[in-house]
Order: sequence, then structure tokens, then C-alpha cells
Amino acid sequence: MTEKEILDLLRQVRHPARGDRDIVELGMVHSVVLSTEADNNKAAAVVTLSFPKHRDPLAEYLIGATRAALIRGGVSEPKVETVVLADTAPKKKGMEFDTEGLRNVRHIVGVASGKGGVGKSTVAVNLACALARLGYKVGLADADVYGPSVPLMTGTEGLQPMMEEVDGRELMVPLEKYGVKWMSIGYFAERGQALIWRGPMASNALKQMILQVKWGTLDFLLVDMPPGTGDIHISLLQEVPMEGALLVTTPQEVALADVEKGAAMFRNKNIDRPIFGLVENMAWFTPAEHPDEKYFIFGHDGGSRMADRLGIELLGRIPLVQSICESGDAGEPAALGTRPDAAAFLELAGIFANKLG
Repeated sequence: MTEKEILDLLRQVRHPARGDRDIVELGMVHSVVLSTEADNNKAAAVVTLSFPKHRDPLAEYLIGATRAALIRGGVSEPKVETVVLADTAPKKKGMEFDTEGLRNVRHIVGVASGKGGVGKSTVAVNLACALARLGYKVGLADADVYGPSVPLMTGTEGLQPMMEEVDGRELMVPLEKYGVKWMSIGYFAERGQALIWRGPMASNALKQMILQVKWGTLDFLLVDMPPGTGDIHISLLQEVPMEGALLVTTPQEVALADVEKGAAMFRNKNIDRPIFGLVENMAWFTPAEHPDEKYFIFGHDGGSRMADRLGIELLGRIPLVQSICESGDAGEPAALGTRPDAAAFLELAGIFANKLG
């Protein structure tokens, strides 16, 4: 593979905040070093991207997109390094972040689950909208880098946050809709684009989505965390000043077992964050035509038993109503309506807000 072929691959990587121009056109490709491993004839490449003195808020996204473009093009051993134009050598250390952009945020709370598929993002988005309906100033950071769903669930797909310089720092300005400020890596990746990121790269990208954002004054900043209990979670909890967490589960035993793992992570002595409560999602099925009927298709009172076992409060039980799925797919969160699911989210929001004060 030649350097020209590598550059052609890199022209697929576009900078969302620079008129969608590619990184080659923008002069961000500092160098390309090619090699071929004799043992297996694998193509390898080291691409160094250059950034101005003030680190680009989308740096980690661009690094990940560059690596993905190289892999798609047949480079089996891609490596992406960075250099700051004011420096003379490639940047080797991790990025430095500060919490200046969060100074006017009263409460930062992670919305977490031990496993995927329990409706964590649905709860996070609807809780944010319900809090806004109650008059609070709310933001939500979508920290699920591998499966960002906030753009679809809020009807903000295809939109991109603006950049603004504040005190010499370039910050992303979150999108605003339904009275909530939204930020997601999904705003910078094309729909269906796989972000081929290793753990440290994903962790840095997530921290940018939270710490390099102009949030302004907020009562609540909810962080929709990825499912599980891995390196990304630990990195977030150590570097983002999260006050505590809200856990989401469904009544099934398999989901409840994973909630215990999630609770153990937050209670680990190296993390030590309070758990504000548990939300039981899909607690029962309620037909839209018969809002007073309840069918416990996933089990009965599993959330209550788990809350008692963990010594935490069951803050809310959200019914499974077809309108929740339809509203999410249509980009109009159910909490904005008047059905039983909306009432449940508003009740949850009131209890949650009172608990945090």
C-alpha cells in the first residue's frame, strides 16, 4: 500500500465542525509512515495527526475515525498518533481535562445498568425530559460511545453542535430540545458508522463529551453510562465529578443479578459513590387502550426485592407501554405526553429531585 492510497483513505475522515471538510484537505495529516511485516505480509501504518495549540474538542473522535478508515481500507496494523503544532514531538501522554465547564452544574448523576437491554437510555432520556417539565435546568451526556441512542430518541439525528471559544478554550455547545441540553458522540458519527476504539481512546472521547462542553447553569446533568462495569466506567468515575448513580433494571432475575455487579462497582473503595436509588423499568405491561390493567410479563416485584437486598430505595417503577417504544423511535420522549408512562416518569423525576435537594 502506498502513501497516496493511505491519504485517499484518510479523505474519508471528515471534521464535523469544519464545514465537513476532510482531514487531508484541512492539513491535519502531519505524517504517514508505512511498513509491511515480512512474516505475514500485513500492511502497517503509523499516521500522525496535527492539532493546534488548543486541543480540538473532537480530537478523540477524529483519532477513532482515522483508525476505522485505515482498517476498512485494509490496513491491518494501524496506529494513530498526535502532535500539537506548538510542540516538536508527538504527544505521548494522555489528554488533560479540567472541570471548569461544570462549575455551574449542581448535580452530576450517572444513569447506569449492569447489563444492556434494560432500557437505561430510555429511562435517562425520559427522566431528563420529566425534570425539565418540572422546571429544572437539565443536561444529558450520552456516554455510550459504542451505541449512542440519544440522537434518535430525541429527534436530533443529523444535527451537529457548534464550537465556541471560551476563555481561550474551544468548547462544544450542546444541542437544546424539549428544554434539555443534549450531547452525544452520535452527533459526530454517521449513522451506522462503527467506532473502532480501544478502551483508553473511548474513555478520552467520553470525557471530552462531558468536560469540553459549554453546559452553562444546570440543576442536573445526567450521564447515560455504557452498560457493564469495565475500564470506561472506572475512568469516567475517577475523572468526572459524578455525585452518585441511579441504577436501572428490569424485573427478570438475569437483569437483577447484573444490578448487584453495578452496585458493587459504585461501592468499591476506589470509587465510593452513593447509589441514589433503583428504577424498575418494564415493571409491568399496560395496554394503551386499558391503562388500569397490569400484566407482570417479566416477573413481579423483582425491583423491590433487589432494592431491599442492596439497601437502596426503589425510586420508581416504569410500565411497559407500546407508546414508549414508538415515542423513542419517533424522537419524541414518552415523558412529554399524558399516558401512564409519562405519569410514571414525572413521578420518578419528582422523587429523584427531592432526594438530591
